[in-house]
Amino acid sequence: MSARFEEIDWRPTSMGDISLRRRRDPASGDDVYEVKLGDEFLMSSLFTAGEIALTRLGLAKLPSAELDVAVGGLGLGYTAQAALDDPRVRSLIVVEALGEVIEWHKRGLVPLGARLASDSRCRLVQGDFFTMVGDCCGLDPRRPDRRFHAILLDVDHSPRHVLHPRHAALYQPAGLRALADRLHPEGVFALWSNDPPDEQFNSVLAEVFAESEAHVVDFDNPLQGGTATNTVYVGRKRAGTDPR
Repeated sequence: MSARFEEIDWRPTSMGDISLRRRRDPASGDDVYEVKLGDEFLMSSLFTAGEIALTRLGLAKLPSAELDVAVGGLGLGYTAQAALDDPRVRSLIVVEALGEVIEWHKRGLVPLGARLASDSRCRLVQGDFFTMVGDCCGLDPRRPDRRFHAILLDVDHSPRHVLHPRHAALYQPAGLRALADRLHPEGVFALWSNDPPDEQFNSVLAEVFAESEAHVVDFDNPLQGGTATNTVYVGRKRAGTDPR
């Protein structure tokens, strides 16, 4: 049995001090993994329903064909693993800003790390997703002009509550158009948010994508003794000729 609490790793980064912690849940006795950036909780293995729903709701819009998927934000890996669990996914690129987080997975310090690092379909790429979307090199450093069938994003708390001010531009029409250019025709962009559906962002999404919707994801919150919610936004690109 593990210790009641352990700080597995702590590092200073360009975004602030990041730490990986493990604690024993007193109710279930299970290990809970948590990531903090400074004093702010980023993610917990106790709450993964929204991250998994992000993948499932996004990929549900796509046909039964071989899919190339990009994920923005590695975290504890639940969004990425849900993509690999879909048999249609033939390749997955996960873009993570912090090399320390990628290292946690490669060293097997987090529960899903060994599975992600050993899956031949999956490649972990260190980089700034928000810069790469609009950059000439794109989301795949090996193939600058590459397009994807789905791009799934789970980095910021919501389009309004971003981890860094420079991220905010992505959630405006010009930013979303640059992202949509990284998708095949009828490709899907899906976004996780910790906030309720935002009508202003819904309008921006509808301006860029041919189809758009916001899904409310309910899940149990044992810490508060009730139900909590996340939002998953899904936008689908219009059909057309793909020159790439």
